[in-house]
Amino acid sequence: MVSVLRVHLPSDIPIVGCEVSPYVLIRLPDKTVSTEDVPESLPVDGHFLRYKWYRIQSDKKVAICSVHLSEQATLQCLGCVKAKIPVAKSYHCTPKCFSDAWQHHRVLHERAASAVNENGNEEEDIYGRFNNTTSGINNNNNGNTSVQAVVNGTTPLYPAAVTQRNGGETWFEVGRSKTYTPTADDIGHVLKFECVVVDSETKLPVGQPNTILTSRVIPAPSPSPRRMISVTNADVAGHLDSSSGTFTVLSYNVLCDSYATGDLYGYCPSWSLSWPYRRQNLLREIVGYLADIVCLQEVQSDHFEEFFAPELDKHGYQALFKRRTTEVYNGNNQPIDGCATFFRRDRFSHVKKYEVEFNKAAQSLTDALANTHVNVQHDLKDVKLWQVHTLLKGLEKIAASADIPMLVCGDFNSVPGSAPHALLAMGKVDPMHPDLAVDPLGILRPATKLTHTLPLVSAYSSFARVGYEQQKKRVDPNTNEPLFTNCTRDFIGTLDYIFYSADSLTVESLLELLDEDSLRKDTALPSPEWSSDHIALLAEFRCKPRTRR
Repeated sequence: MVSVLRVHLPSDIPIVGCEVSPYVLIRLPDKTVSTEDVPESLPVDGHFLRYKWYRIQSDKKVAICSVHLSEQATLQCLGCVKAKIPVAKSYHCTPKCFSDAWQHHRVLHERAASAVNENGNEEEDIYGRFNNTTSGINNNNNGNTSVQAVVNGTTPLYPAAVTQRNGGETWFEVGRSKTYTPTADDIGHVLKFECVVVDSETKLPVGQPNTILTSRVIPAPSPSPRRMISVTNADVAGHLDSSSGTFTVLSYNVLCDSYATGDLYGYCPSWSLSWPYRRQNLLREIVGYLADIVCLQEVQSDHFEEFFAPELDKHGYQALFKRRTTEVYNGNNQPIDGCATFFRRDRFSHVKKYEVEFNKAAQSLTDALANTHVNVQHDLKDVKLWQVHTLLKGLEKIAASADIPMLVCGDFNSVPGSAPHALLAMGKVDPMHPDLAVDPLGILRPATKLTHTLPLVSAYSSFARVGYEQQKKRVDPNTNEPLFTNCTRDFIGTLDYIFYSADSLTVESLLELLDEDSLRKDTALPSPEWSSDHIALLAEFRCKPRTRR
């Protein structure tokens, strides 16, 4: 018969909205070991597995610390309550916790006051997922619980049921599938997963059930909202109205899961570094921006096919994907990341797809460079510059054959002032630029060839030209670029850009930049609030009227 050997949870901290998928190891009748499910519809040797989830609800109300999400709160900021800031953000576990977080916490008060002063009411956020009513306290703490429909896995809807009450605790059955997605009702409570072998004829359990308890369910962390800031005379508040003749473009390096390891990001809690958590957090963020065009980098190929493409399809996006071809040269069959482009089907249609393949272009120079390019290191400035130059030459060919506005978005792995950035923003590279000093393969010579004729301008340089002092402080006065778009313990700087053709487009508004006050003290990215080590860039554009030739 079938027997359960082990039940394990990938993370013992469940988060609202993030599916919990237990690891169940079983032994089959032929003595082989498997992790495959044995449903009632496909029994093995007359037995199947039955799953149940319970919420263990204490009579005592529980609030969760807004900083240390696995800790119970012991104090509440009354200033937050008075300012009508979401109550979940008002709780702290210790006075030291509140003191350490004050720099970040103060921003919430200032923004709430600013929104009331300017608009007479609380300003709507561009980031839709902040507009929620979830609180850090679960007020449903007695036996007279309201009947609510539960949706989890493929289980049909059914009301939560009281199954047992013991010593001030009530166990509510909340799910009957292998996976479970915690809801707001679960916040502050422990979940129990139960797995038992059942006789398919009698429908009775065989042996004792295997159970495992989680930590208390925590609310999904949410960073401070980022607003759209107008860079014209028109005001922009809340969600953008794309019917006005403008369109929005989002560029975001989402941090490939294969790179999101504890070795690289040991400062990030393991539960918030896991892909099941990060994918839901990223999706909420991306969808919340309501962008017409979405450009994502470091999208793992299998995650594109299994998650991003189908999920964004539900929100009206068509998808295009360009995968890196590293495995062609090194025989590595591990998941490879690439660039994914999504656009709203009700606003744009797919006409043609152009691809610039660096490996093929490199082979025309030297076989050695192709392998070097595959294993490119951050300090190989000649290769990065050659890649950008190759990209721009490909874009010049497209521009010559199609009279259309052009957008160039992405993580260029190059800081402002570097040779690749100079080539993009200025159209040329100074022959004396220090990045040209190392060119062992001669791929950058002569330096006079490092030019292009595209009228590209960095969208975020618009902040340096308008009178928004708060945003100007977040821009480098020497390069007019953001102070950072990538923030880890080892590096902080700008690597991401949105360039546009200035002869055909104008910038209307930009998603505000982050500063140190927007991040919690001593926090680098990724974090529980932000699920990538990069920040998203979002720009609203308007097409210039075409002039007749």
